[in-house]
Amino acid sequence: MASDNSFDVVSKVEIQEVKNAIDQASKEVHARFDLKDSKSKIELEGTDTIQLASQDEYKLQAVTEILSQKLVKRGVSLKNLEFEKIEPAANSSVRQKIKLVQGIPSEKAKIIVAAIKDSKKKAQASIQGDTVRVVSKDRDVLQEVMALLRGKDIGVELQFTNFRSN
Repeated sequence: MASDNSFDVVSKVEIQEVKNAIDQASKEVHARFDLKDSKSKIELEGTDTIQLASQDEYKLQAVTEILSQKLVKRGVSLKNLEFEKIEPAANSSVRQKIKLVQGIPSEKAKIIVAAIKDSKKKAQASIQGDTVRVVSKDRDVLQEVMALLRGKDIGVELQFTNFRSN
């Protein structure tokens, strides 16, 4: 009896790339004429939140655009970011938090499992923590499932890891 082939669907933000993007964005913000005296800041809080602060909403949006560009250049998908509301802060300034989504949220994992089930492919998908494990007897079916998931916009950046084959 042949053993099963499998792979895991994961979503992960590389924190070092986020740090590098923040450093590059901070340098650009402080160098730009229109943002020089805006007291704009970009800081990483822990390993899952970026805190932005600026003089007003317009300058904060400019800082957000700069950071977004730097994150994309460093290979961090904007799909893995959750932007919270802009809030007033001390000294007539504004701030915004950006959460880094690590792993696949359970509602997105359910969408992935449902998409695989609806495809009628001979593959089993199961949610395991913040990943989805996909198993099939046929390696070609796994390739088809990967192609199917790549073609769907789930809302997080998907990566396929731990590919096992007999």
